[in-house]
Amino acid sequence: MAGFADLNLPQGPDKKSLQNLLETAAHLGYSAVALNHVIDFKEKKQEITKPVSPTELFPSLPIVQGTSKRIKVLTRLTLIVSDPSHCNLLIACTTLDVDLVCINVTEKLPFYFRKPPVNMAIDRGIYFELLYTPAIKDSTMRRYTISNAISLMQICKGKVSSQSENKVINSVQILL
Repeated sequence: MAGFADLNLPQGPDKKSLQNLLETAAHLGYSAVALNHVIDFKEKKQEITKPVSPTELFPSLPIVQGTSKRIKVLTRLTLIVSDPSHCNLLIACTTLDVDLVCINVTEKLPFYFRKPPVNMAIDRGIYFELLYTPAIKDSTMRRYTISNAISLMQICKGKVSSQSENKVINSVQILL
C-alpha cells in the first residue's frame, strides 16, 4: 500500500505543537513528512537557526496508522529572497542550485511559462510546487489555480508537486 507524504509542515518554535503535528500526520496515515523552516530575507541580517531535530521531539517516532513502520521525518528549508517575477523564475530554472521552485498560482501571474527555461529546469532535476488549498475555498482562486496549473503542466510534463496552507490536511478530503 502506497503512503501519503506531506513535505511542508511548518516548523514553529513550540515543540509541543510540533509533536502534536507529527502524531496527527502519523494518525492520518502519512508515511513521510518534512518539517519546513522558513527564512524571509526581507529582514536585515537574519540568521538561519538550526531546525529542531526529530530525535529531540520523540525518543521513538510515532507509528503510521495501518502499518508497522515509523513515520519518516525530513527537514526542509524555505528561503524567501524576493517577490516572484518572470526574471526570478528564469534565474531559478536556469542557474540556482535548488530542488523545488514554488509558484503561487492562485492569482494572475505577471508572466507566461516559457518552454526553454522550464525544460532546462526539468533537465537539471528541478520540480515545481503549486499552492492548491485556496482553490478549495474560492471560485476566483480556483479559476486561476486551474488555469495556471494547466499552463505549467502542458510545458513541464507532470514534474509538479503541491503545497497546502494548512499544517495537516486529510488527503482523502482532497481526493473526494
